[in-house]
Amino acid sequence: MKFRFLHVVLLLLSFSNLNAQNTFDIVFPKANRDQICQQCTNIFRQKPKEVRFSVERENSNIYFKINDQQWFNTLFKNNGDGIAIDIVRKNRYDCNEKAQKSQIKGVLLEPVYAVKLRNGLKPINEQQFRVLVGEIPNGLLNSDLEYNILFLSNKNMCRYQVIYNLEAYSWDLLNMGMYLDEITYDVKEIKPNSNEGYTLKNKTLKFSIPFKKNKSEYSHDDMAPLYDSLHLTDFNIKAIKIKAYASIEGSLKRNIELQKQRANTIAKALQTFQKPTIKTEISSSENWVDFFNDIKGTKYSSMSTLSKSEVKSKIVGTVSRDLEPILKHHRKALVELSLEKKDKYIGMTPNELLNKFNDAISKEKLQEANELQNSILEKVKGKEVSPSILRKMNIPKQAKFAKIFNKNSAIRFMVSVRQGLVVYKELQELEKLVPNSGEVKYNLAAVKIILWRYKAIQVNETKLENEISALKNYGIDTSLISRMMINFHIIKSENFMRQRDFKGKDLSVSFINKNYNNVSLSDYDYLSLAQFFSYYANTNYSVGLLEEKAKSIDVDENLLFYYLNLTLINKELTNQTNYRTIMLNAININKARYCKLFNAIEKGGVTFQLLENEYLKNTYCENCQE
Repeated sequence: MKFRFLHVVLLLLSFSNLNAQNTFDIVFPKANRDQICQQCTNIFRQKPKEVRFSVERENSNIYFKINDQQWFNTLFKNNGDGIAIDIVRKNRYDCNEKAQKSQIKGVLLEPVYAVKLRNGLKPINEQQFRVLVGEIPNGLLNSDLEYNILFLSNKNMCRYQVIYNLEAYSWDLLNMGMYLDEITYDVKEIKPNSNEGYTLKNKTLKFSIPFKKNKSEYSHDDMAPLYDSLHLTDFNIKAIKIKAYASIEGSLKRNIELQKQRANTIAKALQTFQKPTIKTEISSSENWVDFFNDIKGTKYSSMSTLSKSEVKSKIVGTVSRDLEPILKHHRKALVELSLEKKDKYIGMTPNELLNKFNDAISKEKLQEANELQNSILEKVKGKEVSPSILRKMNIPKQAKFAKIFNKNSAIRFMVSVRQGLVVYKELQELEKLVPNSGEVKYNLAAVKIILWRYKAIQVNETKLENEISALKNYGIDTSLISRMMINFHIIKSENFMRQRDFKGKDLSVSFINKNYNNVSLSDYDYLSLAQFFSYYANTNYSVGLLEEKAKSIDVDENLLFYYLNLTLINKELTNQTNYRTIMLNAININKARYCKLFNAIEKGGVTFQLLENEYLKNTYCENCQE
């Protein structure tokens, strides 16, 4: 993303009970508002959704920021068209007080009108402009502040907007991977500033292991499927992720102790399967998600409206026994194992492997050469050896060595995109030797798409689209083709946007929205695609994409919080029982991060003005003001 704006929410206010403060020359229309504000309303109605604006602070100065000068000049055409800033303090939403309903929530600054706005608008970088619209009074400089916008038409207040901050992640193409022995994907995590890597021969196993009440020991019968998988596999356990859940009744402290004991019991048991130490990641929480989902339609469904402490106080005695058939399913651990294929050459040095590989190639021992190549690639992956070793692997450009040559080129591209042009030319030559190889054609198309994205090569779009579609004739799975086609339209939408061809951009974005269900998405893909939709002003697509994921107890933390960022401003949604379940899951996963959503924008929050919503305020005060 080249630039980022805060999102805005329109609040149409009933104009009554103005605060006893200076409103300057602003007129607050009442009965005839629709007529008076018709021009302003039409300008906003015709605003392309790609036009974005926000307010930003620099020291004590407040700026209005926008990405479209043309629309800005249309909005502020007449002398009486302008902006006034309402500076709001967070202490307005103190948990011990009820916020007073008022049209102006804070301190209103003097309006700035059209001539000054147009003359003061200056470019700050590519496609961004800003203009000074006010200064923070000295008495407010040390407060937690936010800045709402009053849009004025002929000095009439016609639109009041609250800014909110949507947490941003970089968005990317869907992960196409490369064909090695089979499709191998980049390992991309959605944690900020994570190091990217790649996986050569790994796979993942997932299990759910139940526990009995007040017990940290598991049943061997329940662990049997996991044990069987490990006994039969020729993989080592590389890493374990364990999410341990306790049923919600009883002491929180005791529940957390049990969860940790359960997770550690499983981790120790799995370590017995191998000598290499297993990297273990453990998290724990009470299982409010399953509880609220499972009491729907029962005589206890009304508990979904109670606070957590109120629910706990009721689950005692007879009620506890009555609910046990439900609660027993909530005590469990979700285990995810990352497995890495065992390597019989693991004890060899890189030079020994290289010499043995080149010898196997010279003697045309292709199976042995393939196994040695995989071992070398593992060492490159583990950064035990420089990727330059790949250049020392002597692979003749002959059809019988095509698979090995293809794999070597592909991994060099995965290690460094800077090798893209070299690898692209190599694969073009290889394609001439094996014109019917789907693996080579797939890798060639994948590299071509990425080079096109970074403008490293010129591409005939129609020809590329046909090449992608034709992969089905060479045995490439349709889901992989769909993934490539989505990436094709992601790049097209970027190009359309640069050309200000909003119609073309919308067609490509619509194609992506209609077709992502045809592919299997990783968590990284989900978040990247949701950010892509939001960036192109299709937040409803983002919400639809993440909705089902957000309801899952084992949802990725970043996906869950991005969904909350997208939806917290929707009052209809936040008042639903299902949404409360999602919020409580977020609180259990990372309470500090949940509470931060209600910080001032300048402190990383969405907006503290979410606390205008009594339901959200009650949840915030219950969980964040302890």
